Amino acid sequence: MNLLLAEDDTRLGELIVHMMEAKTGGRVDWVMTGSDAYDYALASTYDVVLLDWMMPEGDGASTCRKLRQAHYAGAILMLTARDSLQDRVTGLDAGADDYLVKPFEVDELLARVRALTRRNFAPLMEEMVQLGEIRLNRASHEVQLGDQRISLTTREFQIIDLLAVNRGRVLTRELILDRIWGYDSDVTPKAVDATVKLARKKLEIAGHKGLIESVRGVGYRIHA
Repeated sequence: MNLLLAEDDTRLGELIVHMMEAKTGGRVDWVMTGSDAYDYALASTYDVVLLDWMMPEGDGASTCRKLRQAHYAGAILMLTARDSLQDRVTGLDAGADDYLVKPFEVDELLARVRALTRRNFAPLMEEMVQLGEIRLNRASHEVQLGDQRISLTTREFQIIDLLAVNRGRVLTRELILDRIWGYDSDVTPKAVDATVKLARKKLEIAGHKGLIESVRGVGYRIHA
């Protein structure tokens, strides 16, 4: 199970991450602002997005509304201390699929997450992705240029695939690092630069240049 948690309360965030990962055996990406929640949700595939109502840089309801306006189709669960009928209506009207009032037991949160995952919101990802002359095979983790197979490491393939899913959007080094290596990894953003450099070199040797564009001081994107 792959979850995104947007919660600015450090103690509660740590508890939810620890308990959900322990009980599901999955992974929880944790952000603390509405803007980060928006970027992460669109940049990756999550089983459920857990949105706290009160956050800096965009509250849960407005972030949820923005995601739906951006055609985000994944499951969204709102977490909030607001328990009035009107607040629930506002959250659901913003596009939330469920609503859980604080304080809550982690077992109830887990049950609601399981219920949402059974509804299978996430669309299936394409097995083959075409990027101009480049073809990505997600099933075999192979990259081909015409009939030529380009040998990439797992990290190199994952970065290209992440950028391909978000083609046209600039992804920061920090976001790529979190999505590929994990939020609790000890590696630095320099690892992203090094991996991109190696992938580019392999693509250039195969006869293809310019697939991954650097955005100075920010990160990377793919236009194809």
